[in-house]
Amino acid sequence: MMFAHRRTQLTNRGFLFLQGMPTRFFERLGSALTARGHAVHRVNFNGGDRMFWRLPNSVDFRGCEYEWPEFLDRLLVERAISDIILFGDCRPMHRAAIRLAEQRSLLVHVVEEGYMRPGWITFEQGGVNGYSSLPKDAAWYRERVSELPEWERSPVAPGTFRRRAFEDVLYNFTSMAAVWWFPHYKTHRPYHQIIEYAGWLRRLALMRRSERRAAEAIESLTGEPIYLFPLQLDCDYQMRVHSPFRATHLAIDYVIGSFARHAPPASRLVVKLHPMDSGLVDWSGIVGHAAAEHMVAQRVTMLDGGELPKVLALSHAVVTVNSTVGGQALSNGLPVIALGKAVFDMPGLTYQGDLDHFWTDATPPDAGLFDAFRRVLAARCMIPGSFFNETGLRLAVDAAIERLEAAYARPAHGAAEAEFAAATQPPSPMAAA
Repeated sequence: MMFAHRRTQLTNRGFLFLQGMPTRFFERLGSALTARGHAVHRVNFNGGDRMFWRLPNSVDFRGCEYEWPEFLDRLLVERAISDIILFGDCRPMHRAAIRLAEQRSLLVHVVEEGYMRPGWITFEQGGVNGYSSLPKDAAWYRERVSELPEWERSPVAPGTFRRRAFEDVLYNFTSMAAVWWFPHYKTHRPYHQIIEYAGWLRRLALMRRSERRAAEAIESLTGEPIYLFPLQLDCDYQMRVHSPFRATHLAIDYVIGSFARHAPPASRLVVKLHPMDSGLVDWSGIVGHAAAEHMVAQRVTMLDGGELPKVLALSHAVVTVNSTVGGQALSNGLPVIALGKAVFDMPGLTYQGDLDHFWTDATPPDAGLFDAFRRVLAARCMIPGSFFNETGLRLAVDAAIERLEAAYARPAHGAAEAEFAAATQPPSPMAAA
């Protein structure tokens, strides 16, 4: 998939970057926007932000959280900002920025790891996931699919764990070294970086053994049907903000309890640990305790590792809060229930009843609707690429430039394109925020 840059006459846009991931994506995108005649600015909240932004026109925010709205509002006016680009729309500072953008009628472009993985990055206007303005109306997707290209797999491979880990360590240790300059900065994550790294060191030391045990467990899975329940990170805002559980252990107890009471007697529940879990919490112990308490210990399998495609191939259905594994399961034609807010949760795709009935009443998704849904995502809400390899970064920057400049495309670029853009643009996401 190639992206030819289309020069627009709108070279006076003012882009403001807020926090991103420990990756060079924002810096590369900012450099590309500058080269195309746009004004580019950045707010740094800690030393790691400064390390990953070597371009000019950055400003450090060193104040307290309550001072942020006034600081940002002044910056928006002084630098004539038209667009805000940020990673994650649930961080407290970003929520405040989105509210200000609504008041000043600015565009907000939210970046996240892809709705569909691997090889995709979410790049959506207004909000993502639970704050996405995409409708839940199947007819809306079916009406628009005829104007969209066929679905294509992303041409880029996912980034390497080695690069991701290196850049994460670089970001966090630079942040700690500069704490004197940013004395009021507080991370949105629940644990200090050193504590998380201690957990990761232990998990990495045991990873080979864990992978071997997981592979053996997958090979020995018996019972019919098999249900998959992928765990999400406990610090994930999708769990903390966009679900009724607020914490992973509550979701575990709820799912296992329902499974024990209502799933077929011969069925099995496979609980899979998130691959990026730091290992600070003994999730295997929590799952085992819940399974024993609900008297289904022999029917619940915990996986720390293992290949997800193999597990999906064995599964009859998937229970998720709002994990992207739900999207992968739908692409495999598996029944899915989403217990929290998820962009893919809609009639025709996911089960709309309660969990107690899902175990026996689940039906597969409508293949035609899923194809339409996925093609709309690719056209409106995602770009191909990766945060953690060079090929992926280049592809993502090219696609992001195309998407950003298309947001201001004039009718002269083609009446059909303008009509499609207007027709497929959902209602303002600020109302949902």
